[in-house]
Amino acid sequence: MRKTATLNRDDYQRLAHFRYRLRCFLRVSESICQESGVTPLQYQLLLQLKGGQAREWASIGELAEQLQAKHHGVVALVDRCEKAGLVERRASRTDRRQVEVHLLPAGEKLVQHIARQHQNELGLLREEFAAPGWLK
Repeated sequence: MRKTATLNRDDYQRLAHFRYRLRCFLRVSESICQESGVTPLQYQLLLQLKGGQAREWASIGELAEQLQAKHHGVVALVDRCEKAGLVERRASRTDRRQVEVHLLPAGEKLVQHIARQHQNELGLLREEFAAPGWLK
């Protein structure tokens, strides 16, 4: 970031365009999720379980951080995903106070399906943000 607090027209254009491309990506993602029968937040939860950790599970607290959501909201989200047969809670073997959230085979299959459908739009973002002028 520049040391000066003054922004010029290019800074505003870059930020406006970034927000536009981000919103385009999110709209495509929302459509893919709806067509797949889940909400974007449910998909984000599945995605974090699949790729957000070095291990095969996450705690509610970790998911809350990754989703930038309140703990009680993530508990309700996990409840809905559990009822849909996408995830399951397991008691931690090392800390009895902690609950581990694991992907079930149906959740694994769904997250793979949705992630594949995101690849074209992700490729467009990669190309765009690799273009000159994005990093100053």
